Amino acid sequence: MGGRVTRDDVLRFLEPAAGPATVPVPAPVSETIADEERLAITPVRRMIAEAMVRSASQIPHAWSMVEVDINELVALRNRERHAFRQREGINLTYLPFALKAVAGALKDNPTLNASWGDDHIVLKRRINLGIAVAAPTGLVVPVIHDADRLSIAGLAHAIDDLAGRARSGALRLEDVQGGTFTVNNTGALGSSISGPIINHPQAGILTTEAVQQRPVVINDAIAIRWMMNLCLSFDHRINDGEESGAFLQSVKRRLEAVDGDTPIY
Repeated sequence: MGGRVTRDDVLRFLEPAAGPATVPVPAPVSETIADEERLAITPVRRMIAEAMVRSASQIPHAWSMVEVDINELVALRNRERHAFRQREGINLTYLPFALKAVAGALKDNPTLNASWGDDHIVLKRRINLGIAVAAPTGLVVPVIHDADRLSIAGLAHAIDDLAGRARSGALRLEDVQGGTFTVNNTGALGSSISGPIINHPQAGILTTEAVQQRPVVINDAIAIRWMMNLCLSFDHRINDGEESGAFLQSVKRRLEAVDGDTPIY
């Protein structure tokens, strides 16, 4: 399925050796009874469910959120988006800017780029950012390896490539391995606040929420600014509020520092 070996593939391969006693595994079948319908659980949906249960049961989640003023970032993107599309053939979204900020913040706060090892904490030297993608078969998290080494344009290309191949079922095994931290762009779905489940065994997951115009107070005056919420779920065994707060503030500072002079390449 999509280039991956599935359970059914293995069973079919074993059938000749198993002889006549081998029982074929039936495909999931939906069932409708009375006034309700029962949807069959696909293998991918079951894998997602097992991963979510493992994360929720094994990792003590804590949650935090900050508001970010991205007025200058919006202006830069609006100025560059059409020329970028003509040059690169892809859209310039807000996500690569967020990934750039997250990668820098993880360098400053390495305990967020980590995992729990029972009697020790494993700090990851590479920054490999997973990006959650809603594929036709279910949620997948392809990984941008060494994301801290890429420019905003490079991150935009990596996002476009991985998301496209995730939706077409063309991801390779290495595309979903080695993630050290996950970012989920729930704002694309219209969400303003979310409480994401950590991608086990990582130390945290960040969501970028919807970009919205809001009234804010600046220098004792009310102004209309483009704002975005950042929501962080973190493993409370590894980090406390001080570390998670420092990480969020670092991402916030980087996004708010974007202006007309910020390089895209």
